[in-house]
Amino acid sequence: MMSQCLSIGTEHHKELLKDSLDQELKALKNKGLNVRMEESPVGSLTFLACSISGSEHVEPVFKHQVAGVITDLIIGKWKDKLLKDIIRTNYYYFDDDEKGTIYDYAQKKLNLNENNTEKNKVWILRRLTEYLNFNSDLIIDGFVRFRLKEYVSDLYDVADQAVDDFLSEREYNEFIQLLRYFIEIQEPRADLVNVVLRPDGVFQLYDEAGKFINSDYLKDFMVDLADNEINYEDLLISALITISPRNITVHLGNGDFPTHTLETISKVFIGRVSQCRGCPLCRQQ
Repeated sequence: MMSQCLSIGTEHHKELLKDSLDQELKALKNKGLNVRMEESPVGSLTFLACSISGSEHVEPVFKHQVAGVITDLIIGKWKDKLLKDIIRTNYYYFDDDEKGTIYDYAQKKLNLNENNTEKNKVWILRRLTEYLNFNSDLIIDGFVRFRLKEYVSDLYDVADQAVDDFLSEREYNEFIQLLRYFIEIQEPRADLVNVVLRPDGVFQLYDEAGKFINSDYLKDFMVDLADNEINYEDLLISALITISPRNITVHLGNGDFPTHTLETISKVFIGRVSQCRGCPLCRQQ
């Protein structure tokens, strides 16, 4: 006798859900079990009624498999929709392009944290399995909203972090544009400046003859090196802008030259920066 086991309702991704459930049913059918799935629309929802018989132990196994299908759907598809909804609702004051960039930042954060993704997957699977063990009807949208509040809350946190990253990147790019403007409006005061990073983390500048550039150019930037709050990257960028050389050679030495600092110099002094890895100045590091 065929008995209905589960009825799954969804407002989104119904075809993907249908195809995934159909694969599970076919796998069970190939094992000699009687299976059936019927689709019925109810308002904005689509319900998939899955029936199965042929063994007294098959229903718990099937419910676990269905829980796995829905878990993959939530992690793979619902997550994207939730993120977009969170960004659209909470950060309505950004335009569409900005929201798209924030969404990309959020996705990168989620993709970089594979361990957290696996933990979420295990947790969601357990919650779904527990629910289906005592319920034969499930509406995915409601389950996510009311039974996975911790997961949704984590997505809110990720969206907040993505907005912070977006604003920081925007401020950084605006800062770079301002520095480029300073470079464009002033005459170069040197043909070439060599940038070397000392082992103690202090940048030093040399002219085209390999001579140390003294305070003639940099007297406004001389500081007490005992001050732990000094930002050597800011000091370096300020010094280079003051000199505004036609060309800059960054000596990478043993490879400890900060990547972010090199990127900033290259963005400010477009077309003027080259890299060196093996000259006498590099070996000083």
